[in-house]
Amino acid sequence: MRVIASKSHAGSETDRGELIATWTCLVLTSAAFGLAILELTAPVAQHPSVHLLWQGTLLLAVVGSLIYGSFVYQVTRIGCLRRQSAHRPETHEELARQFTATDAPSVCVLIPSYREEPRVVLQTVLSAVLADYPNRRVVVLFDDPPADACNPLSALTQGRQMVRDLQDDVAALHLRIRQQREAFRTRTGHAAAHPDVEAERLALLYEACADTTERFGDPFRLSHSAAFGHADALFLARVIDVPAAQHRARAASLREAVVDLDVLMAEYDRLASLFSVEITCFERKAFANLSHQANKAMNLNSYIGLMGGHFRREAAPDGTCLVPCSAQEAELSVPEADYVLTLDADSMILNDYILRLANAMQQDKRLAVAQTPYSSFPGAPSVLERTAGATTDIQYFVHQGFTSLHATYWVGANALLRLSALRQIETKVEERGHAISVFIQDRTVIEDTGSTIDLVRCGWRLLNYPARLSYSATPPDFGSLVIQRRRWANGGLIILPDLVRLWLARGRHTIGSVEFIIRAHYLASPLLGNLAFLLFLLVPFDTAFATPWLPAAAIPYYALYTRDLYRAGYQRPVDIFRVYALNLLLIPVNLTGVAASIRQAVTGRKSAFGRTPKVDGRTGMGPGQVLLQFGMLALAGIGCLTNLITARYSYAAFTAFNTAFIAWGITTMIGWREAMQDLSPILPRWLRVAEPTLPLTQPVLQDDPAQAAPDRLVMASASSGPRGKTTAREPA
Repeated sequence: MRVIASKSHAGSETDRGELIATWTCLVLTSAAFGLAILELTAPVAQHPSVHLLWQGTLLLAVVGSLIYGSFVYQVTRIGCLRRQSAHRPETHEELARQFTATDAPSVCVLIPSYREEPRVVLQTVLSAVLADYPNRRVVVLFDDPPADACNPLSALTQGRQMVRDLQDDVAALHLRIRQQREAFRTRTGHAAAHPDVEAERLALLYEACADTTERFGDPFRLSHSAAFGHADALFLARVIDVPAAQHRARAASLREAVVDLDVLMAEYDRLASLFSVEITCFERKAFANLSHQANKAMNLNSYIGLMGGHFRREAAPDGTCLVPCSAQEAELSVPEADYVLTLDADSMILNDYILRLANAMQQDKRLAVAQTPYSSFPGAPSVLERTAGATTDIQYFVHQGFTSLHATYWVGANALLRLSALRQIETKVEERGHAISVFIQDRTVIEDTGSTIDLVRCGWRLLNYPARLSYSATPPDFGSLVIQRRRWANGGLIILPDLVRLWLARGRHTIGSVEFIIRAHYLASPLLGNLAFLLFLLVPFDTAFATPWLPAAAIPYYALYTRDLYRAGYQRPVDIFRVYALNLLLIPVNLTGVAASIRQAVTGRKSAFGRTPKVDGRTGMGPGQVLLQFGMLALAGIGCLTNLITARYSYAAFTAFNTAFIAWGITTMIGWREAMQDLSPILPRWLRVAEPTLPLTQPVLQDDPAQAAPDRLVMASASSGPRGKTTAREPA
C-alpha cells in the first residue's frame, strides 16, 4: 500500500471524477428509493387490508434500514474524497526535523498482550522500536495469568525473555552510538576532528545501525509459516527494510556531501535519539490492587493509572500491592508521557506513524485521538482471509469520511491518545475492595467506541489520518473470524443511548443532527442492516409489493463499493461477489453479537472478551454457528421454492441468487468437511467426520469460560458499522 503523497494533476482529476460519480449515485439512489416508496404504498392505499398494511410497513422498514446504510456509505465516500484531495502532508525529512530529542513530546507505546504468540508480539514491538521518533518508551502489557494451570506459561516466559533480549540489543547499540558521539565531541574540543574523516566514521556507524536493524528481521526471513508468511513479508519490506535503507542512504550522503562538524554533531544526536528507547513489560495481575477484569481496556487502564507515579511493593492480605511513595524509596517508577500509543499485539505500525500522528496532535490541541484505520496484510493465502481483509480495507475510506463529518470513532487496533484527555474522562470503580481508575470504558467489549462518546461529551475531537500507516492480522479461518466479528457486533446498542443523550443535551459540548445520524448508524447497523437483510431474504412478501425500483436503489451502492475495492487493491471482479457471499455468512454471526448486547442490557452481566486466535491451526467455529449457517441456507432454499410455487417470480429470483451465494460461501470460505467436523460433537458417532490433519484450536475467552465470546461486526447490507480492529463493518 502506498502512503498518500502530494496530489498530482492526474490525481486531482481522478478525485474529481470519483466525486461526480458519487454524487450521481447518491441522486440515483434517492430517486429510486423515492419511486420505490410510491410503489410500495400504492397497494395499501388502493386495497386497504391488515395483511397488506403489516407487510407494507415491514417492507418499508426493511428497505429503509438498508438504504440508510447506503446513504451513509455514499456520503462518507464524498467526505473521504474531499479529504484526500486537500491532504498535503509534510515529507518525512521535514517532520523528522520538527521532532528532535530535546523538544519532541514524549510517547509511551502500550502493547496489551493476552496469550499471544511470541513471534506476533515481537513484530509489533519491533515496529514501535524502529519507528523514526525520539523520546519514546515501549511497554508490553502481558495479561496472561501468572499462576494458572491452564496458562501456557512457556509462551509468557518466552515473551518476557523476548523483551529482555530486545532491550539488551537496543541498549548495546545505543551505548555504542553514545560512546562514539562522546569521542567525536572530545576530538572536536581538541581541534583534532577532520570533517571528511568524521563523516566516514559516522557513515560506518549508520551502516552498523542498518546491519542491526536487518538482523532484527532474520527470524522472519527464515520462517516458513503458512499462516504468517504474508505478514512476515510485509513486516520485512516495510518495518525492517525501510529504516535499514534510510540508514544506508544517510551513510552514502555523508560520504558524498561536504558537511561541517555542527551538522555531524546533529546527526550523532539524531541517531542516538532513535535508539534511546526503553523496552519493558508489565503484568498487572501480579498486583492485588490493580484491576483483574479480563479485558483489554482494564489492562491498559491499569498501566495508564500508574503513569507519572512512584511505587513500592507492600504485602497485603489479598496479595502484593503497589503503594505510592517518594522517588527515593520507589521500587517501580512509571514515567509521565504526553501521548499514549495503544497498539494491539497483532498489529504493526510503519516507520513514520508516530511522526505524522504526533504532528497532527501538536497542531490541534483539542485532538484527543489520532489514528489510521488499519489495513490487512496483503497477499493472504486463503480466499477467506483475503475476502475478510477486503471488508476491513474498505473501512479505511469510510472512516476518512467520518472525520470529514466530525463523526470519527476511535478504533482500537492502533491510536495515539492525548494523556490529558484520558485523564479528563477518568472515573473510579471499586474492585475487590480497591479503588480502580478507569480511563477507557470497559462497559462493553468495544471499549474504544464507548470512550469516543465520553471524549466527545467533553469537547475533544478525533482524527483519522489520511494515509495507511498500520496493518493488523485478519482471521485466517471462519472460526476465528466468528470470534472477531461477533465481538465487533456486540456493544453498539448499549452505547447508543449515551449517543442519544449527547445529541439531545443542551450543554456546551453537543453534536449536530448530521453527526448524530452518522454515529447512530455506526452503532445500530449490526442490528438494522443484518436483521433487515435477513427479513428481506426470508419473509414471503406479497407480489403487490414487487417493484424494480428496489434493486435499482441498491445498484449505485454496489457500484461504488466495487470501485472502492479496486482502489484498495482488490482488482479482480470476483472480489465483490466474494465479499457479498462472506457478508451473507456473517449475518448470523453479527446477530449473535447483537443478541449478546441485548442480554447484557437486560441482565447487567458484561459479555466476555473473546480473543481472536492467531495460530497456524484452524479454529473451530462451534456446532451452534454451523447450525445457524446450515439453517440460513435451508431457509433461503425453502423460501426460493415457496416463491416459485406461489408464482412470486421476482422474489424467487432474489432468494435463489442469495441461496446460491450462501452455498458458494460455505464451500469456499468455510468448507463442508470443516463444517461437519465442527458439528461432530453433537452428531451420532456414525455420522462424525474424521478429525482434521491440521491442529484444531478452540477460542480463548479472556473471561469466564462459561460465557460466550461476543465479538464485533461486519454488515450484511448497505452499512459502515463499527470497527476498525479493526475497523470494520461493511455492506454485503
